[in-house]
Amino acid sequence: MTIALSTLLIYAKDMQRTAQFYVAHFGYACDYAVVDGLMELKPQNGGAEILIHQAAKSLKFGSAVLKLSFSVADVEQFVAQAGAKGLAFGTVHQAHDYAFANTKDPDGNSISVSSRQYRAT
Repeated sequence: MTIALSTLLIYAKDMQRTAQFYVAHFGYACDYAVVDGLMELKPQNGGAEILIHQAAKSLKFGSAVLKLSFSVADVEQFVAQAGAKGLAFGTVHQAHDYAFANTKDPDGNSISVSSRQYRAT
């Protein structure tokens, strides 16, 4: 049996705004249609799809127990390009043989970009 992580489900206060965020900053495609209560975002360069679901009013935001990490070959370049489009990242950190930087999506979900996948082995 083959098992692969293929889909991430994100609960959002504003589905449209959250979908636009991932389209604008992380290269996803979306037609913004809500089907079966979900908005589907397709990766353009490989990776997991994202489904956006309307969050219940009772859902508490702000307690991170999961972080989305996007692999990029050059973290500093990605952070600079994201900044030019209005997405601010924190400090670029160096760890062993790779770099990473952190930000949050419109709902406060933690996100990082990391070159760990591209490090020399």
